Amino acid sequence: MESERGSVSTSLENALVTSGETAVTTNPQFLFDFGSPNAFLSHEAIPAIEKRTGVKFEYVPILLGGIFKATNNKSPAETLAGIKNKREFHALETERFLKRFGVKPYTWNPNFPVNTLNLMRAAVAAQFEGVFEKYVEAAFHHMWVEPKKMDDPEVAMKALASTGLDAAKLLARAQDADVKAKLIENTQSAVERGAFGSPTFFVGKEMFFGKEQLREVEEMVSGK
Repeated sequence: MESERGSVSTSLENALVTSGETAVTTNPQFLFDFGSPNAFLSHEAIPAIEKRTGVKFEYVPILLGGIFKATNNKSPAETLAGIKNKREFHALETERFLKRFGVKPYTWNPNFPVNTLNLMRAAVAAQFEGVFEKYVEAAFHHMWVEPKKMDDPEVAMKALASTGLDAAKLLARAQDADVKAKLIENTQSAVERGAFGSPTFFVGKEMFFGKEQLREVEEMVSGK
């Protein structure tokens, strides 16, 4: 399941540039939570965009539930409920996205909504432990390709270990204070910058929300 993906990089190629009082990376940022199927579809579309543009995405783990709470937002499952034609249009929009970016649809997770707190903390732990890309691929896979109840610690442990990750180490590391603090920092920063959900993208100070906005993100990083 491993493939080249965007990652949070500490290399000089992602060196900070200053714009006004805010320092931003030169690479587009992808703010994600494994609980979002649209974040998964974005993740699937990003490698081809990276290949076309020669620009790597910086993946930033955030807690979607925390963003919802801070912004008084709700999930699409709630906001689409009871609105005539809106759910159907949302499905049509997703079909267009799949065709445009040449990606496969997700498999609906029957356990949705899944509490992703520990998964997202473990994503930060994976960054600290140097296995971020492999972890991201595995977690998305077990949420939306071979969906499982990933908020069950035993299920998550088994699923992540099956991909060759040291799941016990990562899930234990996820409980450390520095990991928890970093996820809180990422989430608070996202809200301060204008985010209200996931997937959210930033190119410098420019924010884009929703998987459909990847076309605009690609145009911006391509200089179009």
